[in-house]
Amino acid sequence: MKIAIGCDPNATDYKNALIPFIQDLGHDVTDFGSDDPIYANVAINVATAVAAKEYDRGILICGTGIGVCIAANKVKGAYAACVNDIYQAQRAALSNNANIITMGAQVLGLEPAKCYVKEYLGLSFDPASRSLPKVQRITEYEESGR
Repeated sequence: MKIAIGCDPNATDYKNALIPFIQDLGHDVTDFGSDDPIYANVAINVATAVAAKEYDRGILICGTGIGVCIAANKVKGAYAACVNDIYQAQRAALSNNANIITMGAQVLGLEPAKCYVKEYLGLSFDPASRSLPKVQRITEYEESGR
């Protein structure tokens, strides 16, 4: 898969440690940077590229994972989930069809993050699942505003 990754300056080392790990899993990774102190800018750039299907998935990192998640979810077609455990990483893909995960470098250790990234990237949404109507409702609202 083609993966877009970005972060705020506080998470640069974290992101830089994740990139070779993701590459070792067999994925192509594009670094969207980490220099902009306004985390929303990198989050919007990654989310826009993922929503445009230039990338299969995205990974965003800030201090808590919350800010980049909120920013990414403002982009039409971007579906970001903040993950803090293995179950959330699984459900982001399997139940929510999230095309982006976000994590907090100041609240989540690097080794657990690697496990969550590996799990998330190894799973795909099943359109035959009972989650389909729930995901469809989200995209329906996004399209119609009601």
